[in-house]
Amino acid sequence: MKNMRFATLLSLAAVAAADRTITVYNNCPFTIWPAMYTNPNVNSVIPSQPTGWAQAAYATVRFNVPDNWAAARIWGRRNCDFSVNPGPNSCLDGGCNGGLVCDRVTGTGVPPATLAEFTLSNNPNVPDNYDVSLVDGYNLPMRLSNDRGCPEGLCGVDLGPNCPAPLKGPFDSVGFPVGCKSACEAGLAPDPNNSPNCCTGSHNTAATCPPSGVQYYSYFKSNCPNTYVYAYDESSGDALFTCPSTSRADYTVTFCP
Repeated sequence: MKNMRFATLLSLAAVAAADRTITVYNNCPFTIWPAMYTNPNVNSVIPSQPTGWAQAAYATVRFNVPDNWAAARIWGRRNCDFSVNPGPNSCLDGGCNGGLVCDRVTGTGVPPATLAEFTLSNNPNVPDNYDVSLVDGYNLPMRLSNDRGCPEGLCGVDLGPNCPAPLKGPFDSVGFPVGCKSACEAGLAPDPNNSPNCCTGSHNTAATCPPSGVQYYSYFKSNCPNTYVYAYDESSGDALFTCPSTSRADYTVTFCP
């Protein structure tokens, strides 16, 4: 019996050791409502952390995720009120199906929203992949860092005030822009099903959807070069980052770094 209990404790310790720690730090001088989505179609284990929560200025939240956490994202929501209309329109930007706690299946978030994206690996031959994405537009400055000295994703600039007019918004109650849409989300191409901004239709490969064809690509990339700006931004060399899975890195998402 004693040996069986010892074996059980070792098993539980191994499970605990397999987790990675995600830290979310709100360095903004105002409350935000972080949200998290884990694609249920590619993850057998879903983190126990709620998929949405309120986080005061300068507060820190930590939780564990599986070491093979994949197709996952974290983003921030702004100017939320869940008392009247708990759903995707409860926040000025970044809202999700479900209200405060995003629906685990459909709660991917409403653009524009700056995203921290993760595909972690427990395969020693496959590295972690991660990025700060502006593919869905921008709503908050963000840094995605780690404790192993691997590269970091970063958009430390407030892209709202100088956002090109066709992309600017939404706006808060005093008219301040709290978002900057992507050209795809803004619908600037005549046909969204065949759009160089969305890399759809005849533009659905890296060869047929170069950054030069994406309207306002340079605005996002010049201000935030270490971000993933559109569907095939790997060619920039500063969009998607990796860290050896054997390093077992823990990651920190900082809003308003």
